[in-house]
Order: sequence, then structure tokens, then C-alpha cells
Amino acid sequence: MKLFNSALCGLVLLSIASFAQADIAVIVAKDSGLTASGDQIPRIFLGKLKNFDSGEVATPIYAQDENPSHKEFNSKVLKKSAGQLKAYWSKLLFSGKGAPPKEFASDADIINAVVANKGTIGYISAASVTDGVTVIGTY
Repeated sequence: MKLFNSALCGLVLLSIASFAQADIAVIVAKDSGLTASGDQIPRIFLGKLKNFDSGEVATPIYAQDENPSHKEFNSKVLKKSAGQLKAYWSKLLFSGKGAPPKEFASDADIINAVVANKGTIGYISAASVTDGVTVIGTY
């Protein structure tokens, strides 16, 4: 009986933890017409894919480390920890093969940057999505 109660308690805690994680929305400007598939999105954010299918240059932007969306995006989409991501970009920067994307403090700042620049792609909490952007992926 003790084992059953422990297992049940563990399942309840796991389900609560999964509900506590907010969905992440990958966004582009509403009128941009830009799209990206599920496998293209991480490649864009890691600098491995430079253009959208339309030919438009893809300019990814990140949330700063303090933004709750940042850790969630790294884990769910990029499959990297904060340390792994910093090491990845340091290696590219040192070798001259790339530079990390610009970072923004808040979801509102990310939305403003995406709306202002046609080829920009960012990620925010799904709860922060506004009419000015199109969600091209949810994680």
C-alpha cells in the first residue's frame, strides 16, 4: 500500500509539473507570409538555416536568460541546456562561423522586434501572443 501511495503521489507531482510549463509560441510578423516547418525552426535558431523557404533572410532573436520562455525554448525546441547553448555560440563566434542572435528582455520587446522587421523570427510565451504576429510553431 505504501508503494502504491508513493507511486500515485509521484504521478500527481509529474502531472502538475507538466501543466506548470507554459507553451512556447514561435512567431513572425503577421503580414510577412513566412512559414517554417518543425524541423526548420531549431535550425533557424541555431544559425544552421539562413533563409525561409520564400528566400527571405531569417533573423532569429532570443529571449534573455531571465525570461522564463528562454529556458523552456532551449529545452523543448533546441534540446540544449543554457550551458550547452552558450558553448555552442562561443564555438561559432570564436571560429568566425556565426554570432549569437540578439536577445530581448520581455515578450513585448520580442513582439515589437518581430513586427518591425519582416524576416525576424522569435519565441514568446503562448499567452503573450498578439494580433500583430503569426504563430508558426507551438511547443
